[in-house]
Amino acid sequence: MSFRTRATVAAFFVFALASAAGAQAPVQTSTQATAPPQDKEFYSLREPAAAGDAQAQFALANHYYHGLGVPQDYTQAVLWYGKSANQGFAPAQNQLGNMYEHKFGVPRDYKRALAHYRSAAKQGYALAQYNLAAMFESGSGVKRDYKQALEWYRKAADQDLSDAEKQVGYFYQCGYGVKQDYAQAQAWYLRAAGHGDSNAENQLGYMAEEGWGQPKNSAEALFWYYKAAEHGNDSAQENIGYMFEYGTGVQTDYAKAMSWFGKAAARGNSDAENQLGWMYQHGQGVEPDDAKAVTWYRLSADQGNRHGINNLDYFKGVLEERGSRVWEAASIPVTDAAIARAQRWANIQDLQRRINGLEADAQHQDDLANQLEHTGKGKNDAITKIFNAIGSVPAANFHIEAAKYRDEAARLREELAQIEREDQSSASGPAP
Repeated sequence: MSFRTRATVAAFFVFALASAAGAQAPVQTSTQATAPPQDKEFYSLREPAAAGDAQAQFALANHYYHGLGVPQDYTQAVLWYGKSANQGFAPAQNQLGNMYEHKFGVPRDYKRALAHYRSAAKQGYALAQYNLAAMFESGSGVKRDYKQALEWYRKAADQDLSDAEKQVGYFYQCGYGVKQDYAQAQAWYLRAAGHGDSNAENQLGYMAEEGWGQPKNSAEALFWYYKAAEHGNDSAQENIGYMFEYGTGVQTDYAKAMSWFGKAAARGNSDAENQLGWMYQHGQGVEPDDAKAVTWYRLSADQGNRHGINNLDYFKGVLEERGSRVWEAASIPVTDAAIARAQRWANIQDLQRRINGLEADAQHQDDLANQLEHTGKGKNDAITKIFNAIGSVPAANFHIEAAKYRDEAARLREELAQIEREDQSSASGPAP
């Protein structure tokens, strides 16, 4: 995980591993992956999938996974991904690994995830090579091993997977599993940026700003930050805001800083939320506003941002020294357009986590029921008959519980869809 530290409030930025809550991120740039078909093709896929066509099974699973032309159904997605994976289809093996690693509709199981990733990676599938490398880097389900991670990142990078190229650059930057080499880091970041990787663009900006392997160059830093920001990179948006807030290579401009922080916060950037809290606390470009400062610090802290947590705790102490009612007044929820957008993002993430958790719990209940239903199958001894008769009752109860979890997940999906519509509507409005 890459990070940067700053004076005063030290805002971090993070390289995300390939673990997005969509079907699978990052996007494969080679032709190995089978793209999900259009909604109208859903019914045409069922016959070839049932006949054993691995690519059709994978495509059908994608429809269930994304809810394309059919209600989202992780159980059916796992079923069809499994059928495809059992035939050795690498994209399906990789996707099963992704689901088991991140608890998407199934209980989290790092060993299964690792096994699926490895099966696909050995076939040369770049996304699986990247995901396998990420597990070795993080030590998820396996002993952390930077050399193994770098080896697999290089294999994926050799297929022009931009996220892998970016990670190879990061390993050279930090000296993970290889001697630290800023020149090599920059070369790999440039290669990834050439393939459209906004994290690499952002990191090139940071290297120029800090003077790593080169003289400090604020103009070049801003060039790369702007380029990454144009691609929607919230870390770059936060970095631009920081430069305007503190006049790093540019004239201090609090209005521009707040605007860029607002854009990043709308995408859930907890560092930007922390910076906005700081600006409202100290009246940088705005009238001091205790309630808005507390709200922004709390949004940042709720994501586990250490600086947001520390600033909220410190500011609480400051306000309590003025009187208990001062803190109480500042703690009353407030909102404006920027806060509303950040809160919607937080609500969307929370709902997605809850839906995934419910689907995983439902699958676990079904698994327990299936174990009971198949105990002693094919045996006719008296003890087995008694156990089967007794076991059918709790098995039915497990299925009932699974249905309850799925009903709740369906309700939350409707709530999520409504919030997402509101978010899309607000995104077309004026910038904060």
